[in-house]
Amino acid sequence: MKKYVLILTTCMLSACDGLFDIHPYDVKFSGETGINKKQMAVIESHFKNSDTLRVAFISDTHLWLSDARDQVADVNKRNVDFVVHCGDLTDTATAKEYEWSRDILQGLKAPFVALIGNHDYLGTGDQSYGVMYGDKDFSFIAGRVKFVCLNTNATEYDYLAAVPNFDFMEEEMVKDSAQFDRTILVMHAPPYSDQFNNNVCKAFRRYLDYFPGLMFCVYGHNHDDVVEDIYNDGLLFYSIDCAQHRKYRIFTITPDGYEMEHITY
Repeated sequence: MKKYVLILTTCMLSACDGLFDIHPYDVKFSGETGINKKQMAVIESHFKNSDTLRVAFISDTHLWLSDARDQVADVNKRNVDFVVHCGDLTDTATAKEYEWSRDILQGLKAPFVALIGNHDYLGTGDQSYGVMYGDKDFSFIAGRVKFVCLNTNATEYDYLAAVPNFDFMEEEMVKDSAQFDRTILVMHAPPYSDQFNNNVCKAFRRYLDYFPGLMFCVYGHNHDDVVEDIYNDGLLFYSIDCAQHRKYRIFTITPDGYEMEHITY
């Protein structure tokens, strides 16, 4: 009996040459981590003085991996400056799903950043996102336009956390103010959706008025491609469709405004 216990113990300690795998929600990854910070540095360096920006917004790739690969291939043909993924990189937020999604996005020829979606929170997904991508609220500046990327997945915190984070928004209104004249807000879940803290929808809209030159807002989550004037005041919210529907948007931003292309691939 002692011999069998010794064999089992030795096997467990040595992982039996790969017999035992890590837990699916382990936050240890192979490959690149800390992606957003590195990619934002590239974007800010390359496009600091650009008069025109061409930006692709994609979202909700989940486990539609073949569609996501096709989407990356299509984006690569469109001569974009950088790409913003609006969240739901995964379906159940396992470590493997995060790696699969990252590896597909790394096929992009242009730099990219990614927001966190509600599916990316499942299990220890929020920790995984922090390791692989970074802060859940972040911003960067390109061509004198500030892109403010907000975590709006309030339901995932049972409404107990500062989501959306008004303190972060206040800081971003004035931070590096000499370097930008216009603002674009990006989020995963829009106001009045099931994930947003709808008790603060009206306050959220008031905060948006303080961002210099707010142009428009972009979001994912709903798996559709509507354009909405959510507050009936002229501020447009552009929904980015999911990978399964094989659609996304490209915005060309110029000193005079912007043009939007609805892409089907």
